[in-house]
Amino acid sequence: MELEPVIGLEIHVQLKTKSKMFCSCSNDGENQDPNTTICPICLGHPGVLPVPNKQAIEWSVMSALALDCEIPAHSKFDRKHYFYPDLPKAYQISQFDEPIGIKGHLEVVVNGEKRDIRIHRLHLEEDAAKLLHNNKGESFVDYNRGGTPLMEIVTEADIKSPEEAGEFLRELRLIMRYLDVSSADMEKGHLRCDANISMRPVKNSPPLKRGDTEGVLYPKTEVKNLNSFKAVEKALEYEIKRQSKIWEDTGEAPQEQGTRGWDQDSEKTLEQRSKEGSADYRYFPDPDIPELDFDKKWTNRISGTIPELPHAVRERFVRDYGFKKEDAKIVAQEKQLAEFTEQVISELRFWLTSVDPDATEEEIWERDKTKLSKLVSSWILTNLLGLVRGADLSVSDIKITAENMAELITMIHTSKVNKTNAQILLKEMFKTGADPSDILQEKDLGAMKDDGSVDEIIDSVIAKNPDQVEEFKSGKDQVINYLVGMVMKESKGKADAGAVLEKMKERLSSSS
Repeated sequence: MELEPVIGLEIHVQLKTKSKMFCSCSNDGENQDPNTTICPICLGHPGVLPVPNKQAIEWSVMSALALDCEIPAHSKFDRKHYFYPDLPKAYQISQFDEPIGIKGHLEVVVNGEKRDIRIHRLHLEEDAAKLLHNNKGESFVDYNRGGTPLMEIVTEADIKSPEEAGEFLRELRLIMRYLDVSSADMEKGHLRCDANISMRPVKNSPPLKRGDTEGVLYPKTEVKNLNSFKAVEKALEYEIKRQSKIWEDTGEAPQEQGTRGWDQDSEKTLEQRSKEGSADYRYFPDPDIPELDFDKKWTNRISGTIPELPHAVRERFVRDYGFKKEDAKIVAQEKQLAEFTEQVISELRFWLTSVDPDATEEEIWERDKTKLSKLVSSWILTNLLGLVRGADLSVSDIKITAENMAELITMIHTSKVNKTNAQILLKEMFKTGADPSDILQEKDLGAMKDDGSVDEIIDSVIAKNPDQVEEFKSGKDQVINYLVGMVMKESKGKADAGAVLEKMKERLSSSS
C-alpha cells in the first residue's frame, strides 16, 4: 500500500514587546533571576484585571497581514482551562473562535518546486511559565515567562514532507525577523513548533480542503519537544516510518489520535498522553477583557508599516541586480545583509560614474550588469561573509562601510588592484574599517601598469628558468604555473595573474 504523509504545524512565536501581554511586567524575564518579573496579574491573584498589550495586538495584525491573512472585523479573548503547574490561574488567556487572522498562506520552495501552504489561523495568547527539572527528580517553576505575548500560527494539513515542514518554518522565522516582532530563535524557545501528522493511502487522496470529511484525514499524532528545524524534520521522518508500519501490520490507520514527544538521544518519538479536544479546555469568553473591533482604516495603517518581505527581496535582487537565485536567497537570509548589499550597489553606481564620466549610472550598470553582480555577490557573500563567520561575528558588527566596500569592488572592476591583493585589502578593511585607497597606498598594493614592466619580468623569469621552459615545451603543461608564480613573486603580487598566464603562454609558444 502506497501511503503519503499529511502534515500540519502549530507554531508559537514569542513577541519581543517591552511588557507582558496583560500586565506591565518586563518582558525580559529570561535574562533575569527566576520569579522576579512577576506581579499579581500574571500570577492570577483574585481581584486583578488584565489589560491587553496594544503593541502585541498591532504586531499580531501585522504578522497576519504579512502572511496574507484576512483580518476579521471582530475578535475576542477566551479562557482556555487546564490544570498544570505552569499555569497559575488554571486557565490561559487565548483565542478560541474569533482569532486575529484567518485564511492566509505562505509560499515555500522545496527542491525547486513552489508549494503554497495555507494558514488556517493566527491568534494571540499569553505564554505559560517555565518548568525546570534537576537530576534529583525535583521540579521548579519560573513564572517570569508566564504572560509573555505569544502568537500561535496554525497551518492547514497541506504539508507533504519533512523537508517542506522545515522550509516553511525557516521562511516563517525569516518573516518574523524582517517584521522585527520576534527574534524567533528556536534554541531560546522564542519560536516553538508542534507537528501534527497522519498517513493515508495515496489512491484515496483528493486535494485537501477546509471542512473535509472523515475518510480523507485519519487520526493524527501531535509531536512535541521540537526545539530545532532538524528535530522537526527528523521527528516527522520517524513518524512516517512508525505510522506506515502500523498501516502495514494492521491494514488500517491508527485508531485514535495522541501526543508523542521527540527524544533527541534515541531519535524516536515517545508516547506522552492522549490529545485533548477543544471541549476538554472548556473555552468561554474572558469577561474581564473587552472585545476587539478592527477598523478598516486602522488595519490599512498597520498594513502600510510592513517592510519588504524576504520573497520580494529575493525576486528584486534577481530581477533588478542580475543576481543568481541561489545568491539572492543568501542575501535575503538576513535583513541587515540585504540592506548592506543594496547600499553597496547604490554606492557602486556612483563610484563607476567617477571612473567613466561619459556614461550614466544606468548605462554603466546595464552594460556591465553580469560582471558587476558577480563581483558584488562574490566579494560580499563569499569573501566578506567568510571573514564575518570566521570571526564569529554578525553582519551588524561589520566595520566596513557600504561606500568603502563599493570602492574596493570598483578597484577590482577597473583592475586598479588584482584579486590577490584585493583579499589583503579586504582583510585589513575588515579589521580596521579603513578606506581601501588609504590601505592601497600605505601597503603599496596597487596593480602594475601595463607599461612593459610586466613583460620585462616575464622575460627575466623565462631566462632564469631554462629547465622549466624545456619541460613545458616537452608537454608538461602544469610547469607554467610555477613560472607564473615566479612572475607574481617578482612583481610583489601586483601583476594580474590571468594576464601573466596568457602572456607566458604566448612567449613560450613563440619560442618553441
